[in-house]
Amino acid sequence: MKLQPRVVLASAALGAALVAAAPGALADGEKIALFTKNNTNPYFQAVRLGGDSAAKQMRASLTHYVPTKPDSIPEQMSQLEDVIVKKPDSIVLVPVDYKAMVPGVEKINAAGIPVVNIIDRSAGGQFVSFVGADDYTLGLATARHLIKALGGKGNIVIIEGVRGSLTSTDRVRGFNAAIKEAAGVRLVASQPANYQRLQALQVMENLMQSNPSIDGVLAANDAMALGALEALDAAKRKALAIGINATKEGIDAIKSGRLLASGDYNGFLQGCLGTMIAVRQLRKQSVPKEVILPAVVVDKTNYAPYDVPADQRSCPKWEEMVKG
Repeated sequence: MKLQPRVVLASAALGAALVAAAPGALADGEKIALFTKNNTNPYFQAVRLGGDSAAKQMRASLTHYVPTKPDSIPEQMSQLEDVIVKKPDSIVLVPVDYKAMVPGVEKINAAGIPVVNIIDRSAGGQFVSFVGADDYTLGLATARHLIKALGGKGNIVIIEGVRGSLTSTDRVRGFNAAIKEAAGVRLVASQPANYQRLQALQVMENLMQSNPSIDGVLAANDAMALGALEALDAAKRKALAIGINATKEGIDAIKSGRLLASGDYNGFLQGCLGTMIAVRQLRKQSVPKEVILPAVVVDKTNYAPYDVPADQRSCPKWEEMVKG
């Protein structure tokens, strides 16, 4: 599956180096620390598995750091401080909060440890590279897909992620932009469920009580979309739903016809790229300053390449992933 992400280089002179590794000091056994947000969201498990695959491919050593309390700012800060003392060769960071973790990034910078930022772009600090996806474009594309399936009319609800988080804010902006394009669509409610399936089920139950007619559900991730569908099933009501992340559970729901579509946020690939960039930088090989994955909507027509559990995938070669 060639995703051909958009690449923004540190300088134009690096362009040719993206398809042929620059000569430099090659080694192995580099110690990489990968920080993710929680153990509750299948998306971050895919990120970790992508990191593991990349580390194995490049003969590096990868250690995971995950807050025991989901998305805990104090716990991730404490983990960062502990890791700085251990002095890994490089850090790959998904900040639990893109603003609150800036002091932690600054401590990493002060310690002289290179850090790669993936998924949620940090509001501050110095990074080797950023790897992510355009959440606004992904939200816009998935919402347009749902609205087209509804024939351009109907009542829609939005189930947001964590309010204030960058991914949720931008995805919801994309949802709302698509709704504004469609004169026949009405947004009847927009509420957060913190990216959690059970919370989304409960939110959807409440929304159905106050809204007798709901035709479509725009959920900011697959887990919440599936939670909303469970609530609809229990109430014997029907609505089309989309999610984001193209997780295995989302793909299974698309295959069975329960979920209309999912926007591909490709956590596995972001884990691959973040880890590879960390190792390449240590080996004095060229790396892009930024990699932004394209917005892809996955539905029943194109799900086949995604229908593989993350623990059975392996990272593509660097040259296959990163092209100008």
